[in-house]
Amino acid sequence: MAPELVPSGDKTNVFAKPVTMRSRAYVTFLAGNRDYVRGVLGLGKGLRKVKSAYPLVVAVLPDVPEEHRRVLVNQGCIVREIEPVYPPENQTQFAMAYYVINYSKLRIWEFVEYSKMIYLDGDIQVYDNIDHLFDMPDGHFYAVMDCFCEKIWSHAPQYKIGYCQQCPDKVNWPSEMGNPPSLYFNAGMFVFEPNLATYETLLNTLKITTPTPFAEQDFLNMFFKDVYKPIPLIYNLVLAMLWRHPQNVELEKVKVVHYCAAGSKPWRYTGKEDNMQREDIEMLVQKWWDVYNEDSLDYKESTAADGETEPISLQPFLTALSEAGPVQVMAAPSAA
Repeated sequence: MAPELVPSGDKTNVFAKPVTMRSRAYVTFLAGNRDYVRGVLGLGKGLRKVKSAYPLVVAVLPDVPEEHRRVLVNQGCIVREIEPVYPPENQTQFAMAYYVINYSKLRIWEFVEYSKMIYLDGDIQVYDNIDHLFDMPDGHFYAVMDCFCEKIWSHAPQYKIGYCQQCPDKVNWPSEMGNPPSLYFNAGMFVFEPNLATYETLLNTLKITTPTPFAEQDFLNMFFKDVYKPIPLIYNLVLAMLWRHPQNVELEKVKVVHYCAAGSKPWRYTGKEDNMQREDIEMLVQKWWDVYNEDSLDYKESTAADGETEPISLQPFLTALSEAGPVQVMAAPSAA
């Protein structure tokens, strides 16, 4: 059955498929009218390539244009509009200014038609099936540990003393600094259980929590620290690991790549930023494009008459996006 536009006075549902009680889904987040939609489209094609059994839900803010929503639906995504979430007003200097909008990701805990979801940032690609992660025991928050070695972490005590949880034996945590910090995950990929009570507690806690430089990632680490369970880095390879901790990376086994290092987003890649000329980076960027450009991975719409399918081409939309001119972007950190 093809995706449908559901007539409704509620804008939230205008670009949604009919709701079915599917128990599992992937979910990502999209804001604005720029080129990040390419990442989400690529993610959808990647999940099809690895033959995932579950749909991709895209949580969109009101500023995502209808044209972008429609092309996402035409490519098999389930589009859900959410309202922005903002932290308390404060003078916090975020690691990157645009991080403030990422608090809106908290809305996905409201998607209770699904019993379990896997969140993936739009600059992630899945290169091997990870559906088995849905089968991990309930009651925990699963994610991959982050790395503190890039300059974007210069505000943190870990960075200042050269300590990183990816190689904890290299620099011991000084006893005069108290207990070592809790394990800290990268929030670009995580496995969670939507729940209205959790959702309300998240929002209420946010109201009384002073924001910190890594915005919602810091907040989620604080909130879920007692139920956090690390999973192997093959499920969220932050690219900085390739030059910061190469001994920890078996690239041929990596299932999920997170293109969050400065200059690494494939649809903006120029090769000019630090580390972007590396052979492994060039290979991973090309690997993303191979999936993105594969026409056979376009969503196939069933025809009511004979049950045959035909792909819905992305090309007209992508041509229009390219003709819109260059996009002004800010360099992304290595642990976004």
